Amino acid sequence: MRKADDSSLDPEQLRAVEERARSLLNRADAWGRYPTPIEDILAAAKIKVAPKSIFDLQAVAEYLRNKAAKAAHNLKSAISKVLGLYDPQDVLIHIDNTVTKSKQTFLTLHETGHHEIPAHKKTFKLFEDCNDTLSPEISDLFEREANNFARFALFQGDAFASYACDLPLDLKSPRILAGKFGASQYAAAREFARTNHRSCVVYVLNPVEYVQGDGFRAAVRRIEPSPSFRQTFGLPRCTVITPDHFLGPVVPLYKKRMSAPRSVTITDLNGTRHDCVAEAFNTTHNIIILLFPTAALTAKIVLISAAG
Repeated sequence: MRKADDSSLDPEQLRAVEERARSLLNRADAWGRYPTPIEDILAAAKIKVAPKSIFDLQAVAEYLRNKAAKAAHNLKSAISKVLGLYDPQDVLIHIDNTVTKSKQTFLTLHETGHHEIPAHKKTFKLFEDCNDTLSPEISDLFEREANNFARFALFQGDAFASYACDLPLDLKSPRILAGKFGASQYAAAREFARTNHRSCVVYVLNPVEYVQGDGFRAAVRRIEPSPSFRQTFGLPRCTVITPDHFLGPVVPLYKKRMSAPRSVTITDLNGTRHDCVAEAFNTTHNIIILLFPTAALTAKIVLISAAG
C-alpha cells in the first residue's frame, strides 16, 4: 500500500522550515561535520532526549504518574507518532530506542523540528493544557514540516546532493552516502533520487510476500522521482510489483540481497519509449529499486537482459 505524502510543502512553507533548520545548524556549528552532530544539535536547541524511552511500558506508567492521562493522550494525538514524542512542558524528546540507530537519528531531528518551529511549540503546549486535539489537517502539516526540518538538518541542506553529483548513477552511491550522513539506506535512496540533477526514480517496496500459484508480490511503499524524471515521465502510479510487472525481474528473491542492473523500457508522457536500467537492493526492511534512462548513465555498467 502506497504511503501517504510525508513531505510536500508549498514553497513558502518549505522556505520557513529550512530557515529554522539552517539557524539550528549555524548555532550548533554543524556545517561540514558528518554525520550531523546530534548532541551539538540538541545542545543548541536546548532540548534533551529522555534517558529512558517512554515507549517502554514501565516508563509509560511512570510518565503518566506525573501527568494527567488526558494531557499525555492529547500530546501523542497532536503529533500522531508512535516512535517519537515531543514534550514541550518538560522540554524532552522521547524516542523508541528499539528502532535502528539511523531511524533514531531521524526521529530525534524530527522531534527537534517540533521544538524549533514556533507554531509547533506553541500549539503543542496549548493542546497539552486543554481538552482538545489538533485537527487531522494541522497534524499532517506539522508532520510534513518536521520531516523537512529533519531532512535539511540530516543532509545539511544541499550537501548530500552536492556529493551525489560526483558519484555514479547506481545503488552503491546512496549506500555510500547513507554511511557518510548517518542516514538509513531508505532515507538516503529517497534523497538521492529527489535531489538528483539526472533523470532517475527510486521505488521503495515492502518485503516480498510469496503467493502460491502467483509467484510473489511486493507492495509499493513509496516512489521518489528526480525533478527531470517527473517532468519527462510523470509520477509512476504502481501499487504492487508482481512477476508480470516490468520491474518484476528486477526484484531480488529468495534471500538475495541485490539484483544486477537490467535493461527495461518505459514510455514517457509523450508516448516515446526509452531504454532504461533498473537494479535493486534488499535492505531486509525494504527493497529499493533505482531506475534511470540509459541517456543518464555517467559510468560504465554491465547489463543483463530481463530474460537472463
